[in-house]
Amino acid sequence: MPKQVTRLSILFLVMIAGLLLARHFLVPPTFGKVGHYRAAAVDAIAAREVKYAGRQACMLCHEDIVKVHSRARHQTVGCEVCHGPAAAHTNNPTEIKPEAPRRRDFCPSCHGYDPSRPTGFPQIDPVMHNPLQACITCHQPHAPEPPHVPEQCSACHGEIARTKAQSPHALLACTRCHETDKKHNDTPRQKLPSKPATREFCGGCHAKDADSPKYIPRIDLASHGPGHLCWECHYPHDPELK
Repeated sequence: MPKQVTRLSILFLVMIAGLLLARHFLVPPTFGKVGHYRAAAVDAIAAREVKYAGRQACMLCHEDIVKVHSRARHQTVGCEVCHGPAAAHTNNPTEIKPEAPRRRDFCPSCHGYDPSRPTGFPQIDPVMHNPLQACITCHQPHAPEPPHVPEQCSACHGEIARTKAQSPHALLACTRCHETDKKHNDTPRQKLPSKPATREFCGGCHAKDADSPKYIPRIDLASHGPGHLCWECHYPHDPELK
């Protein structure tokens, strides 16, 4: 038998022996009794101290706040997300008070600019947006409607705005390509802007016979990528040539 086979056989035997020893000494004794997990974990979790009360407990005493909260933009945010675990407060409401976050750095944990957040999610630059002032100076936390609706698309579409600002389309207004109902600023999910749907739309500026400034790149719509929409090759917010 070749030495390589012998060495591999010994290695496999050592590995199998190690796995058996690990299973015997390291795997909890209740593992696998009622499924692919440690059965004793259920009792261990049940024995832990209850720290959270849940939204229903808050409703019993704070009906007025819950009524406002349930109709506002924070309606899907649980009370304890901002106020912390409230079980102790519900058991002793007069002596134990929940946290009321008033620091300026609290709200940016969700609303500070982060390109990984969903497009359309309200984001601000904590350094430039109303500097040094607490968020609750202008926004009521339970119904955080802005003092006035956003005037610029960048208020909610920060990542796109930053990309577009460094592209050849930097000076092009968003509404040039997206027809936007005024109600979109107030109810963005209910009134969505339109998106261009034809090659001819981009051709309005980039076709060789378009009535637009001469410095704009031109193409022959008939021969340039026929059968394909422009944004299959060019990202509209940063339309560099590929």
